[in-house]
Amino acid sequence: MEPLHSFSDRKNNSIALVYRARTPAAKASAQDLAAWLKTKKVIVYTGPDQKLIPGTLPLKTSKQINTVRLFVVLGGDGTYLRAVRLLDGRQIPIVGFNMGSLGFLTNHTIDEMQDVIEKTLDNKMRLQTRALLVCEVRRKSKTRGIFQALNDVVIERGPTSQLISTAIYIDKLLVSEVKADGIIISSPTGSTAYNLAAGGPILDPEVKALVVTPIAPHSLTSRPLIFPDNRNLSFKLEGRIHRGNLVIDGQRRLEISNADEILIHRSKNDHLLVRAPSHNFYHLLREKLKFGDRS
Repeated sequence: MEPLHSFSDRKNNSIALVYRARTPAAKASAQDLAAWLKTKKVIVYTGPDQKLIPGTLPLKTSKQINTVRLFVVLGGDGTYLRAVRLLDGRQIPIVGFNMGSLGFLTNHTIDEMQDVIEKTLDNKMRLQTRALLVCEVRRKSKTRGIFQALNDVVIERGPTSQLISTAIYIDKLLVSEVKADGIIISSPTGSTAYNLAAGGPILDPEVKALVVTPIAPHSLTSRPLIFPDNRNLSFKLEGRIHRGNLVIDGQRRLEISNADEILIHRSKNDHLLVRAPSHNFYHLLREKLKFGDRS
């Protein structure tokens, strides 16, 4: 982990706010934060497709995003993942304040908002690197789409109630074919999300691995698999059911068929989270997920 670089030596001293629109308290907190940042001579942007916070500028273009030195998220983990999508792989730190239910990514409380931001600007917080996944969908050697995910990529069955069969490959070598409701390909960060709910293992964020977990598999022999993250994974639909959906960090992005090949590897660029120097992943597990609680 590394301290944040000084904001004072940046040509553009700007911060972007992304808030949970459905939560009035999140909007109110964004307004308070924007007013406070303005007193510190910080240029403040409101994230795209959100009602503009008074005194801020709309964040509309890639050029503007490139000038932002910090993203502040006010909401839950879904809001945080929305901010990650806006970055599109850019290594701009995000600090999250929980105004949702779980808050695994947005683990700071709203009561400490100004204190955390001030410490961040004063380089008293830490940057924690997290692996990003790159997912490319190809059909007949042509790219249909390229997506990035912080948590997971999910291949799931479509609107029918029938299971899908998915072949798993590593570096073009067949691993197995799994018949299930779908498959989750998760980063260590995402291991505590859908992967965990589907029976997958929890990975320490520093582990250099990807986990592939079947969703409600037909066979008891289908178990989660852990792969090194310096290898290339690929997936193809097989069998009689030839259609499914591709979901990236909880957002459905593409309908896929057996004509498609889904290729997944670790991105060259890591995601950057702002954390307190005292942050402890295992304390977070116990606090948020009641890990090891026997009561």
